[in-house]
Parts: sequence; C-alpha cells; structure tokens
Amino acid sequence: MLLPPDVEIMTIGDELLYGQVVDTNSAWMGQELGRIGLRVRQITSVSDRADEIVTALDLARTRARVVLITGGLGPTKDDLTKHVLARYFHTELALHEPSLRDVEQIFARFNRPMLEVNRQQAFLPKSCTPLRNPVGTAPGMWFDEGGTVFVSMPGVPFEMKRIMQDSVLPRLQEYFQVPPIEHAVLQTVGQGESFLAAHIAEWENQLPANMKLAYLPYLGGVRLRLTASDDGQPDLRQRLEAQLPPLRALLGPYLYAEGEVSLAAAVGRMLQERGLTIGTAESCTGGYIAHKLTSEAGSSAYFLGSVIAYHNDVKMRQLGVQAETLAQFGTVSEETVRQMAEGARRQLGVDVAVATSGIAGPGGGSEEKPVGTFWLAYADAHQTVARKISFDRGRQLNIEYVTTQALNLVRLSLPVVPQSQRTEV
Repeated sequence: MLLPPDVEIMTIGDELLYGQVVDTNSAWMGQELGRIGLRVRQITSVSDRADEIVTALDLARTRARVVLITGGLGPTKDDLTKHVLARYFHTELALHEPSLRDVEQIFARFNRPMLEVNRQQAFLPKSCTPLRNPVGTAPGMWFDEGGTVFVSMPGVPFEMKRIMQDSVLPRLQEYFQVPPIEHAVLQTVGQGESFLAAHIAEWENQLPANMKLAYLPYLGGVRLRLTASDDGQPDLRQRLEAQLPPLRALLGPYLYAEGEVSLAAAVGRMLQERGLTIGTAESCTGGYIAHKLTSEAGSSAYFLGSVIAYHNDVKMRQLGVQAETLAQFGTVSEETVRQMAEGARRQLGVDVAVATSGIAGPGGGSEEKPVGTFWLAYADAHQTVARKISFDRGRQLNIEYVTTQALNLVRLSLPVVPQSQRTEV
C-alpha cells in the first residue's frame, strides 16, 4: 500500500513574523488535509525576501512532495511570490486571459475602476496550471516539478479556502490517489482530557489497528476524533461507525453533539426542537454568551435578547434584583444571579434565561471572593438552577470559560417540553 505524501505549508509575509497577523491559514489547511488522509509534516513562515523564499522552497522539496504556499500574491511591490516562483521554475510571466476576465468581472461587479496593477494579477508563470479564484483577483498556481507539487495561493483566508476547496483538495486526491480515510467527531464538554482518557481507556484499547482516537482539548471540553485508515478491507465507514455506540454510552452527558458542531449551535438546536426561546442576563461575561448564540445562523428563531447588567443599578432597574439581596450577599452570589436569571425571563419575555456574575480580573477580588469566582444561573418556568465556578486563567480566558459553562448549564437544564405544553412567562 502506497503511503500518502508528506505535506509542507509555507506562509509568506513579514506581517506574520512580526505578529501583526495571526496565521489561521495553516490550522485550517491542516484540518482539511487531514480529512482526506494527508498529513502536514512541517509549517514554515518566510519573510518577504526573494532569497529567503528560494531557500525555503529548496528545503521544502527535500521534506515533502506537496508544498502549499500562501501569501505574497497581491498587487503591491512587496508581493514577490509569483515573480520568485517564475524564476524558480525557469519560466516567465504571461497574460492568462481567463484570469483577466475574472479580474475584470470582479471590478465591474463592484463598479470600481481597474488599475494596471490589478491587470497584472492575471499575468502568471507559463509553466503553472492556473487555479481559478472566483472571490479575489489573485489566481492560484499549481506547479508539478518532478513529482513534487507546489501550489501557491493568496494569503487572504477566504480566498485561500475557496481555491483549496474548489481546486487543490480534489486535485491532490486525484493526483496522488490518496487511500480512503474516514473520520468521526464527537464533541464533549464539562470534563478534561485526562478524565476522559481514563474513563474510556478500555474502549480505546480494543480499537482495531487501523483506527486511532485523537484528543483535541479546548477551553471547557474535548473534541474527540476517531480516524479509520484504509486497511484493504471493505466497508471502512461501516466498521468505523460500529465502534461508536459503546463510546457514546461511556461519554453519557458529556457528549453534546457529533460532527463539527459548536456548543452554541447544539444549544440552539435543542431550543428549536423544544420550541423554546432564550435570553441572557450578563454581568462578568459582558454579552459574550449572547454573541455566541447569535453567531449561529437561524438564531433569531430562539434568541430574543440580552441585558448586560454590569452595574448594580442596572441589575436592580432592568432585572429586578433586590437591593437587600445585593447588600446582604453581594453582586457575586447565588442569590443575586438567581434573581438575574428570573428577572431576565420576565423582562425579556423568554422561556428560559441564563445569567452570570463574577470577578473576571485581574483586579476586584477579595479573600472571600478571589478573582476567578463566578456564579451562573439558569431559569425556566419550573426551576432555577445555580452553579458556582472557580477558574482563573486571565480575564479573556475566564470570560470564554464561563460562557462555555453557562451554555452547558442551559444544555443540561432544558426541559423536554413540547411547544403546545409550554407555560407562558
């Protein structure tokens, strides 16, 4: 059985090395390549200097049979990639008429004049196979050099992704006859990697030799990816899926979805299935829960609104938190956050509400309530559930973690009630 080729990703641009731009392209490409059975062995970042780009190309071809390059294809003087590649592959630039038509159509669509530098985008190395870019002015380029494939794409993420999906991934599968590979993804929340690994160790130990489980932790949970590689036997997908029922049973309430589904999307789906609406009352999270919920398409079907009650006056006026409660128990307390959630249900006219109050830091803590002390509450027509969390990894991570825990509290607390039997607020 032929092994799939090694892949190297090369990102070009001083802005990446200076930290002015975060390289999200490599992470995305690595995930997409893994789905078709290709593994990235090296990621290299190179400055906007011709000699350094050439050196990186020479090294890359000693390590990999596929080199994916992003960046340096814009119309400005510091965009050198296309010119360097033309010299590297001993060819010259020539006008590619189909690419020119694409560029012209883009400028016509936005009713903008096309400059000569924009026209130059359609000049490509003669020896390359142009890869159409329907969402930008810089085409991709495919070079086949003695069995090693070099692909150059724009650094703009949405342009790169479109070229990868439309052209590069299908071509790589066909060119290298990549053996079949199957994946199953299970999303978990509420437990860490080490706990899950110990909990499912017996199941994992009995996996067939061609199947491997990967643990991909994130803040508040773990994404599990089961991969089945081709072993020459039929029904690879069916054999992979046969391993899942006992894993689902072991994961129990920690399993919230299968596939590439966010926790916010899973909660939204549950709300829609039950015909319920939700609102948020947020202090320490500052609207981040609402942001997560409304980032999902179709969220208007179940999300009605939010009260960002950062100041105690807002908690009292907008949510009905009692002054006596704040005076006796404090802002960060079970009593306060319960009243916030219950008040959000009334004021927003929603079926369920979730509330947060806490000390995100870096200041504001005390000996009794240090930074990283948080209270969450969930309220519906039948119950109010509160939970305390202690977590301190810096302000931004604290907010993100509490948001995950709040969404999970909603997931675990939602009633199974059909719309026709809902109790009105």
